[in-house]
Formats: sequence, C-alpha cells, structure tokens
Amino acid sequence: MIDRRQFLAGAASSALVLASGAARAAEWPERLVRLVVPFPPAGAIDVVARLIAPTLQQIWGKDVVIENKPGAGGNIGNELVARAAPDGYTLLLTQSGIVVNQFLYPKLNYDPVADLAPVSLLALVPNIMVVPASSPAKTVEEFIAYARSKTLSYGSAGNGTSSHMCGEMFKRQVGVEMTHVPYRGSAPALNDLIPGRLDVMIDSVSGLVPHIRSGSLRALGVTAKRPLAVLPELRPLADSALPGFDAAGLVAALAPARTPPEIVAKIQKDFSTALFEPATQKRLEDLGDEVIGSPPQVLAQYIKFEMNKWGPLIKEAKIGLDG
Repeated sequence: MIDRRQFLAGAASSALVLASGAARAAEWPERLVRLVVPFPPAGAIDVVARLIAPTLQQIWGKDVVIENKPGAGGNIGNELVARAAPDGYTLLLTQSGIVVNQFLYPKLNYDPVADLAPVSLLALVPNIMVVPASSPAKTVEEFIAYARSKTLSYGSAGNGTSSHMCGEMFKRQVGVEMTHVPYRGSAPALNDLIPGRLDVMIDSVSGLVPHIRSGSLRALGVTAKRPLAVLPELRPLADSALPGFDAAGLVAALAPARTPPEIVAKIQKDFSTALFEPATQKRLEDLGDEVIGSPPQVLAQYIKFEMNKWGPLIKEAKIGLDG
C-alpha cells in the first residue's frame, strides 16, 4: 500500500516533470530549425514547406531553413530525420512514402513508426481521374463500361507512385484489366495522355487543373471524399459507381522519436497557425490540397489506417519499383 507521504512525493515528482516540460517548451526554439523535405524543390511537399516557413520564422523568432534531401522515394530525407537528435530542431515534411515505402523497398534503414514521432497531418492531397478530350467516356460510369469492352491503358508517374496505386485500386474495385504504363514523372505521362496514346490517368490535382480548364483533358472524378475547393463541380469517385473509393495522399510533419511531447505539441500548434493563415490556406486549396493541421494522434491513426489499406493491395497486386 502506498502511504500518504509516498503519494505526496510521487505527486510532487510528477509536478516537477510537468513544470520542467512546460519550461522546456516555453524556451524552444533557441536556435535555427531545419525543415527537411525529402524531395526536390518545387514539388508538392516543398511548396507547403516554403509557404509555412515565413510564418513559423515569425512565430519562433528564429531562422527556419528548408533542406531538400531527395532520393530513394523520400527514404534519404526520412532516414536523416529519424537519426537526428530528438530535440525538435530537425523536422520532416514528407508524403505518402512514409506509409508505403516499407512495402515497396526490400529493406529500409529506419522504421517509419518506431523512429519517427507524428507531429501533424498537415494536408490531404487528392488525385483526379482524367481521360483525353477525345475519349468516348464522359462520366465514370461510361468509362467503366468502356473499360469492360476492351483492354485500356493507364499511365502513372512511375512504379510505386500514388498514380500507379490509384490505377491499381480502380482496376480491382471495378474488376477490369488495364495495362499499366509507367513514366518518369507525371509530365511525360501527360504528354501521351493528352493526344490519346493513353486512355486514363489518376494523378495529382495541381498538375491536371490547367489541362482540365483548357479542355485538353476531361475530369471524371476526384479521389477524395469531398469536392475540391478548386473544382467544386467535380464529384468524388465514391459518389458514383465506386463507393468507398478514397485515395488521397498526405502531407505530414514528423520529428525524431523521443522528441519531448511538449515540444511536439508546440510545433503542431504553430504549424496549424501557419497553415490556416488566410493567404497560405487559399494558396494550398487552389493547388487542390485539403488543409488539416491535425494533432499528433490523428496523424498516427491515419498512418496506421493507410498502412492497413495499401499494404495488402501492394502485396496482392505485386506492385514493386520495377513493375
């Protein structure tokens, strides 16, 4: 049995720990903060980082430096942060590779769950299903009927990319065969899709909107559960002949594991403030992003949910980096 003195001593010790944590969070940051983006400049994650960095710098009163560390589908930058000191001064802004890379690569030098602490689900990045303007399909339902009449082709930005896995998810849900044609990026795939050398592609919003508005591509639906601010007239695929279809990518902020939770909480709060600064929020929504700014536990749950969704599909479809 714990006597009164033991209880009071324990309570006092807990109070000291809480006070110490609060003081540590109040003092952070005391120096420059690095935002590691594991992709080249001008990509979707880099854009988010550069939009929020000025506000973070203003809030923190310290320099915020964006470091692009591309390579291996984001694994180089992810590992760099996983191995960094757990003090909040090296943070990771990454995308869905944090979920799927463990299923695509034979071996990772870091554990995306054990070695990284969730900070915030910053945004969801849906894709759009598009066909050439010359396609006979004007709706998702018409495209499904078309795909059942002959073997069509779908393009992707490369093996193991979001556009590849969305195409595979579509095939399996509808029960059709389509030939996957991988490219080195979305741009060369679009060069073949627009003139009709490909039949369909499911890819990120920002790269497709100009072609949709110009009339060179026809949008059939969005992979998110809700319409996009940038294309409010476009129906979610889940509202048509594809109930439950949900394939939004993510923009996530993570820190090295064992970063003090009070520092993680402060970073999350400040990230959310930066994201919802009106001009930043509008810019992100214009790019097709759904701004979230969640607390850490929401990101942790979402990563687990996505792993349970994509892991079996990647295994069953034998999706790999070489095909």
